[in-house]
Amino acid sequence: MKIQLANKGENYEADLNKPLDISIPLGQVKCFFADDFKISPVVAIDFVGSVKMGSPVNFFDVEMNPHGNGTHTECLGHITLKHQSLNDQLKQYHFFANVVSLTPAEINGGDQVITKEILQAVCPDKLEEAVIIRTLPNSEEKLSKNYSGKNPPYLHHEATKYLVDNKVKHLLLDLPSVDRESDEGKLKSHHAFWKVFHREALDDSRADCTITELIYVPDEIEDGLYLLNLQFPSMPLDAAPSKPVLYKLNKKS
Repeated sequence: MKIQLANKGENYEADLNKPLDISIPLGQVKCFFADDFKISPVVAIDFVGSVKMGSPVNFFDVEMNPHGNGTHTECLGHITLKHQSLNDQLKQYHFFANVVSLTPAEINGGDQVITKEILQAVCPDKLEEAVIIRTLPNSEEKLSKNYSGKNPPYLHHEATKYLVDNKVKHLLLDLPSVDRESDEGKLKSHHAFWKVFHREALDDSRADCTITELIYVPDEIEDGLYLLNLQFPSMPLDAAPSKPVLYKLNKKS
């Protein structure tokens, strides 16, 4: 199945039969000391929800932390006093997206940081609504890593502001967080991205914008322009497990 798309005066074709999944399944990675992802059969009187245990169906409970157990997408409700759910805030699911690869720099006594200068150097002059950051080196270790207590790389708030200034609404990256693992609760990149500088003040916030963390972009996906489909379940939370999928775009004459 192929579709035709137009963007900024150019025409493209995408093959929907060739998706490029950049999500990590729940339970393969872990961060921020979250509990492990767990599934267990429902037990009720003489019923056990497991075919292996004699039930006609599998009927499982799930225990998970969206932020700590795998690829997830979050909205501004992650940092606001008033409850905001991703399902309520995001109503569009397809975007043109730039995939960029970069190597964080060592600053601040050993922190690995994506600075504004590093980001500018790899980004095209005109950014799309979505930007997908792949950090280098790009080991498959990212698919099964426990980041807790490891102070993984993060995005400097000036780099985040650069994206906001260029009207990027959806940021995806292969790290546990856009902010430092432990930063005394400042969360400068989160606040800069959503323009929420006081947790009660939302008048000028970017409520329809999202951050997706803990993705994995395989090496065979080249830097460039793609169609992004951002999928997630309808959960009444600030964040939800998600499945970002890319489609290669072929320019049409």
